Amino acid sequence: MRRILFVASEAVPFIKTGGLADVVGSLPKYFDKETYDVRVILPKYACMEEKWKKKLKTVTRFYVDLGWRKQYAGILKAKADGIQYYFIDNEYYFAGGAPYGEIYQDVEKFAFFSKAVLDSLEKINFWPDVIHCNDWQTGLLPVFLEKAYRAREGYQKIRTVFTIHNIRFQGRWKLHEVMDVTGLPEDVFTPRGIETYGEANFLKGGIVYADAVTTVSKSYADEIMTAEGGEGLDGVLRHYSPKVSGILNGLDYDVYNPEKDAFLPYYYTVENVTQMKAKNKKKLQKVMGLTKQPDAFLIGMVSRMSDQKGFDLVSCILDEFLSKENVQFAVLGTGEERFEMMFRHFEGKYPDKLSANIGYSEEMAHLIYAGADAFLMPSLFEPCGLSQLISLRYGTVPIVRETGGLKDTVEPYNQYTQEGTGFSFANYNASEMAEVIRLAMGLYYAKEEDWKALMIRGMERNFSWESSIEEYERLYGSLL
Repeated sequence: MRRILFVASEAVPFIKTGGLADVVGSLPKYFDKETYDVRVILPKYACMEEKWKKKLKTVTRFYVDLGWRKQYAGILKAKADGIQYYFIDNEYYFAGGAPYGEIYQDVEKFAFFSKAVLDSLEKINFWPDVIHCNDWQTGLLPVFLEKAYRAREGYQKIRTVFTIHNIRFQGRWKLHEVMDVTGLPEDVFTPRGIETYGEANFLKGGIVYADAVTTVSKSYADEIMTAEGGEGLDGVLRHYSPKVSGILNGLDYDVYNPEKDAFLPYYYTVENVTQMKAKNKKKLQKVMGLTKQPDAFLIGMVSRMSDQKGFDLVSCILDEFLSKENVQFAVLGTGEERFEMMFRHFEGKYPDKLSANIGYSEEMAHLIYAGADAFLMPSLFEPCGLSQLISLRYGTVPIVRETGGLKDTVEPYNQYTQEGTGFSFANYNASEMAEVIRLAMGLYYAKEEDWKALMIRGMERNFSWESSIEEYERLYGSLL
């Protein structure tokens, strides 16, 4: 049996701030349990919900040598969806009202976390064949393994995979302070190691020292090797390109299933998608205070409100569409204040056509996915994206920009062959986006049967974890 340990800073159901938690919380349970023993280790945050804290059972306590310090660490455990989870406890590092805070505090606490994970292996008596690290918060783990643990008994054969979920976030800090915190040798803090642009860079540590590097779609793997998409690390990634690959994230079809989604007022399948989506749309309009117009083209957005997600493009076209088109917008999310204020402004100006819930509700998110006619994702860049996968699953036609995982998962509609699963545009341009939205609206209003066929094609595409699991299994096999 092969033993895999996933290491991450968050995972559902225990703690979530973004898509990383969805991936780490769902991917492990899809491996064949007769062949793989897959476990997950996370920090034990003070901000975890009390219901999850109550499920944790103490395993042991020990001390971690971190530079010149000795820091307390506890190990707790719990099971979820049949997967064994472990939690590293330290009230100093993992206190606070959120998993992440100021960058220096995060840099120190995740250095501690990475080293504590390696120390914990003998405490829990689990020696993985592969440690699968995720994002910059675990970027030092392969460094510690190579520079401080490799010669020790039990650690010689461990291989590491490092997954980049978003290269924009890298964990950078002053070289001498990271050197002091970690106690790693000086050669680590050079351009051949984790130094870049005069700083220590945790993400680079994962790239340089891991045995394999993955990212969450094939197109994103290509994009991060360019000056435009590499966020300063494109040269490093090109140098290490033989060990870099893209494996598309999957969707948890147990959670996102319109046939049995507990958040939906009306379930549906491809057989009755038109009728039941119409009922969900009516419910969505009621809940969000929109005018009950069955024929209005209802566009959904569930997103962090930022330039990365294309909200500056949306700001350019919103007034025009709301004033001239038979369209409605159902928006859910939080983010930059300027975008939150923008939606509040237009909600006040067009209360019957736009509703913006500034915040997050899982129930509301599912209702938007099921009740909207189309789902807009005009991202500047998108490593993988889950929202377009969910919208496809729910028969809500995605309108996306051709980047990263959006490019890999949404097949552009071809009006001549009548093939495709959604609509897309190539350039990061508001006019081009508006043109594509109008193209979608034209099909929606003029060709009802073609629109229904478009919805069904999306619903029938398989973006579950099944195919991605096979790729991970091949990757792990190549390392072992």
